[in-house]
Amino acid sequence: MSGVYEKCPVLENGNFLLRFVEHGDVPFLFRVYSDKNSLPFFNNDNCHGDDFYYSSYKRMEEAVNYWFDEYDRKGFVRWSVISKKMGEVIGTIEVFQRRSSDYFNQCGLLRIDLRSDYETENCIENLISILISPIYELFECRMIATKAVPQAAERRKALENMNFQLTDQKLVGYDGTEYENYWILLK
Repeated sequence: MSGVYEKCPVLENGNFLLRFVEHGDVPFLFRVYSDKNSLPFFNNDNCHGDDFYYSSYKRMEEAVNYWFDEYDRKGFVRWSVISKKMGEVIGTIEVFQRRSSDYFNQCGLLRIDLRSDYETENCIENLISILISPIYELFECRMIATKAVPQAAERRKALENMNFQLTDQKLVGYDGTEYENYWILLK
């Protein structure tokens, strides 16, 4: 697993390019993380109270710097999602191997944060198709888990299309909080 933290791979298909987040992405990411319509779809479970709503460039820059720090300490990888058609960053994807004492131990936890106009079945399915195989290899896991709340109808359709299944298992946070609405895909 150390390989992904030594050199973050670039992943792509015909529609999207995923590359490690950069400081130059901040103006585009600010559009994503200040979009109140996107907020309900972000997974902030177990994130020490951060809701990922950033109403200033300064706060967005702080978040990006934190993502760099987490990468350096091998906490998680945060890719910028670039629309090839638009030529701009339209969101981020975070992945890490979760270590815990619950059902989700050693799974590849996938978080997809998109601008609300990209929160569509087709877009999400397209992004997931880029990631499935690499996640298993890069993060040495046999299961991928991602959250999709009931109001995320487009995301849930995309997950179903990609053979993810909603589980009744709860993800248990560092403070004992139980989180639900997780979808899993076994290798």
